[in-house]
Amino acid sequence: MLRLLLMLALVYGALLLLLYLFQPRLLFLPGVPGRDLVATPEHIGLEYRDIQFETADGETLHGWWLPHADPRATLLFHHGNAGNVSHRLDSLQIFHDLGLEVLIFDYRGYGQSSGSPSEEGVYEDAHSAWRWLVDEQGVDPGSIVLFGRSMGGAVAANLAERIDAAGLIVESTFTSVPDIGAELYWWLPVRLLARLEFNAADHVAAADMPVLVVHSPDDEIIPFSHGQRLYEAAGERGTLLEIQGDHNTGFLASGPLYRDGLDEFLSGLVR
Repeated sequence: MLRLLLMLALVYGALLLLLYLFQPRLLFLPGVPGRDLVATPEHIGLEYRDIQFETADGETLHGWWLPHADPRATLLFHHGNAGNVSHRLDSLQIFHDLGLEVLIFDYRGYGQSSGSPSEEGVYEDAHSAWRWLVDEQGVDPGSIVLFGRSMGGAVAANLAERIDAAGLIVESTFTSVPDIGAELYWWLPVRLLARLEFNAADHVAAADMPVLVVHSPDDEIIPFSHGQRLYEAAGERGTLLEIQGDHNTGFLASGPLYRDGLDEFLSGLVR
């Protein structure tokens, strides 16, 4: 019995060590489903321009600039922890139909962007994308809406804390990595081992702009309670849009509910 307990302790300790060392590989999934671009906005009839821009620490990021003939606002798109820009065409179509010009980009290590992802690195990537919009494209900061889905919501919220934009949309986003990790792996001391934070709740609370929180009670990956807590963190600046469907396709399954909710939020933003 003592030998069995010792073996179990060793296995548990090894698991804790692996969890501590390989956290970035568990969160950042640029190879799922792959880094190759599988399509472009041209495939759905949208005009776009292939762009590259530099980060302050020397990485080269790839993205798409999608203009609009009569834009109501500009949307800066921060995607989730897997895939690349070419896996977001459905969203690009929705945003175009809502009258938005869009900048979508890949974080370092994703798609055609250089480097390897890290928490501070993707925060810098978002800031670099912001600077491209404002400094290179000449977009008025007061007309830019920050959008982030899943992990991208935490990235967008971090940026919102540092700059002055028209508004922030966080969709299907966790309150923080330690929070969601502790729920998924309740039998592990996740909070003690956490090397990644992505504390969306704190960033949302500190962002001085209107915030739309979009979440589905049917989300099987990020529980709806996370969306509710983000909404609470936003305080009087917050609006909660309750959609339907799962984590990855809820925005599609919700149809007009999703589009109308975004449209209403956008209508009260641009100054």
